[in-house]
Amino acid sequence: MSMVKVEEEEEQQATTPIHTSSPSSYVLLLQIMSKRRTWVCIFVLVYGLLFTSSWNFLKSMISWYKLQADQSSTTSWWPALYASVLLGAVFGVLWMVAALAVVVPAVLVTWIAIVVLLAFFGKPKRTLVAEGRMITKEIFGFVMKVLLKEGNVVAAVCAVLGYFVLGRTNGKGVD
Repeated sequence: MSMVKVEEEEEQQATTPIHTSSPSSYVLLLQIMSKRRTWVCIFVLVYGLLFTSSWNFLKSMISWYKLQADQSSTTSWWPALYASVLLGAVFGVLWMVAALAVVVPAVLVTWIAIVVLLAFFGKPKRTLVAEGRMITKEIFGFVMKVLLKEGNVVAAVCAVLGYFVLGRTNGKGVD
């Protein structure tokens, strides 16, 4: 009887995964990352970093424009055009990154809902996998088209507004 018990214990130890690192830190990390407030904090931190970096970029671009406007004796529209296009491009990209952080979970939930509905309607597993891949490509393509189109609109609006603000003040009075 003891021989059987020893063999069962050895078999159980063989099937149990061996952790080379401390399992308590791994479990603690999984518990922390499974909390919704952790993800909200990460989301707020990323948006805060985006806001801070864009604000600092805006201030540095305005100070560069002031320097260019002070150095040129004649009224030149090139520095204003350059600064506004650069501002528009940067804010368009920042908008797309920020929107992507919101879009990815929404697309994932939509994709899961569609695949689950297909499964409930009795689709075979092979068909479900094939249609799931096709749906993934379609959703991803549609989302990227919308993000690029709206990102370009944001960039154009920021560039036009930036040009009128910079060109109108000619580097003076903009803080």
